[in-house]
Amino acid sequence: QVHLVESGGGLVQAGGSLRLSCAASGFTFNRYYMGWFRQAPGKEREFVARISWTGALAYYGDSAKGRFTISRDNAKNTLFLQMESLKPEDTAVYYCAASPKWTTSTSTPDYWGQGTQVTVSS
Repeated sequence: QVHLVESGGGLVQAGGSLRLSCAASGFTFNRYYMGWFRQAPGKEREFVARISWTGALAYYGDSAKGRFTISRDNAKNTLFLQMESLKPEDTAVYYCAASPKWTTSTSTPDYWGQGTQVTVSS
């Protein structure tokens, strides 16, 4: 059974940083594409970033480019999202996602975590 458990969310001031983690279990982690989405209240879910099996390739949504970095530790079955220069508009629930195939950033992954709240105060 696939489990994705996010952690690291919280309250941070604008300009600050946070590092999200996603602990994965129940599947062969290094054979899955991994990624992050977010959803703010009243808004549609938004793609943030995705990363290839080995971590060699990473793709970012427009809001994340230049400020967020996605990475993975296949030895520890863990996905990360380092977020810098946070803005109030980054406030959202951030979801970890996994999929054995993930061809485009608009694809819907097969598995999702429960999410972690990130709140950026101005």
